Amino acid sequence: MKFEKSNIEDSLILSEIAFKGKSYWNYGIDQLNLWKDDLTISKNYIENNDVYKLIIKHKIVGFFSLIKSENDAVKLDYLFMFPEYIGQGNGKYLLNKAIEIAKEMNAKKIILDADPNAEKFYEHFGFKKYNELESSIKNRFLPQMELNLDK
Repeated sequence: MKFEKSNIEDSLILSEIAFKGKSYWNYGIDQLNLWKDDLTISKNYIENNDVYKLIIKHKIVGFFSLIKSENDAVKLDYLFMFPEYIGQGNGKYLLNKAIEIAKEMNAKKIILDADPNAEKFYEHFGFKKYNELESSIKNRFLPQMELNLDK
């Protein structure tokens, strides 16, 4: 297992991981296609944000990104894994790395907009829901969550 900062050449594989990772939650292909732009990780995005990848046996299998926000917060913008690598501790590894890096950035908290299916995962790490954001799907809300790093 290897962990390192992503480079612009990773944009296609990271976009594929985001798309396939989102499909893990059994969203229909039509819905996934509506989110295609949101799940596309551009070269520009990688250049302008802190994007890190997880490599297992020479294959990029997951990634996350952090964006500096206001009020000493860092936003966990993406955290995705190829579905076949879910449930093996890889998400936990990536989230712990994200927390570690956020602390190195002197962030006081991490914020995120979670997929409703992933809310319990983040709660397991101490994230608390502070708001809900209406999504593009009618009557579906994204939990907005935060983790205080001042402990």
